[in-house]
Amino acid sequence: MSGELGKAVDKLVADFNASQKNVIVEAVFQGTYDESLNKMKASMDTKSGPSLIQVYEIGSRFMIDSKAITPVQQFVDADKFDLSQLEDNILNYYKFDNKLYSMPFNTSNPILYYNKDMFKAAGLDPEKPPKTYEEIATAAKVLSKDGKSGSSFAIYGWFMEQFFANQGVEYLNNGNGRTASATESLANNEAGVKTLTWWKDMVDNKTSANLGRKTDDTKKAFLAGQVAMTLDSTASLRGIVSGADGKFQVGTSTLPKPADAKEGGVVVGGASLYILNNKSEAEQKGAWEFIKFLTTPQTQAWWHVNTGYFPITKKAYDEQLVKDNLAKYPQFQTAIDQLHNTKANKATQGAVMGVFPEARQIVETAIEEALTGKKAPKEALDGAAKSITEKIAAYNKTVK
Repeated sequence: MSGELGKAVDKLVADFNASQKNVIVEAVFQGTYDESLNKMKASMDTKSGPSLIQVYEIGSRFMIDSKAITPVQQFVDADKFDLSQLEDNILNYYKFDNKLYSMPFNTSNPILYYNKDMFKAAGLDPEKPPKTYEEIATAAKVLSKDGKSGSSFAIYGWFMEQFFANQGVEYLNNGNGRTASATESLANNEAGVKTLTWWKDMVDNKTSANLGRKTDDTKKAFLAGQVAMTLDSTASLRGIVSGADGKFQVGTSTLPKPADAKEGGVVVGGASLYILNNKSEAEQKGAWEFIKFLTTPQTQAWWHVNTGYFPITKKAYDEQLVKDNLAKYPQFQTAIDQLHNTKANKATQGAVMGVFPEARQIVETAIEEALTGKKAPKEALDGAAKSITEKIAAYNKTVK
């Protein structure tokens, strides 16, 4: 993690080191999630790798298949560590066959951000944000005027994964890769086509601006008052609210879904912490001590307030720090409620496959092809699903 998040991590490390004498943790920045995972892959046959690594949620299947980790469950059992103190919907993602392989650390999900002032000016009720695809499309039409766009969503594969879960629909076969290893992508099913058609229709009728793949670009346009509604991670909430301070009021709402969608919810995004098994027992135990420190209500409260990631520990919400933060940033309540209201099923537990980073990019290419008119939504997603399915097959052959 870099920037403000990197500073927050460094403070947690310093606090842990100061809290006891047995373990010294050294935090080393390794670039983006992709870069960090690639460096770990390269170091697996040597002892040069870390004792503890932070890996994004879509790296989970690879990490388990790599056989390079000691499942966190072993330390949990040995220590009689109480997992019931952690958020159920967060644990739900990281558990496989009822076993916890890594400890959740930074957790987020996407929410709708909207400009309350633009809503008022357009005659829309700023306290009643749109909740469905249909309501978003209607509001975007009313909000698109004077050279400004009603909406803009970054071409981000994570959003597509979330749109599936929010409709209670699985993204991969074999129970989203949870009941058995996935062998097929379902990105081109009805939920995907419906989502991409809705998105493309808004781009076509100029009520949604296509600003490309970077969420930073849509965020900048939103903060500049050029866009009335956007999607972004809950981890961006403080930055967005602070960035709009003195310019306009930011509202937040849940991730939209079709009016006729069945029950679903959001999948946790972010990352978790893995203990590598090629280190001494003492180092692995030291990594576990650090993990335990990170899960305490006090640490989680500080982390949440200073980053915008969810607390993974339920009791963090009782900390005065969190209560004060919620009073200052009431927009956070949307994200907390969305997490707690998520119905646990295979769709919301999240899809898992060993080639998820590549699959996400393939889906982004398909979204791009549809939004720019190169292919119809169904055709674009058919191509993506076929390509992902081929990559899964090649990967599955490598797993012993």
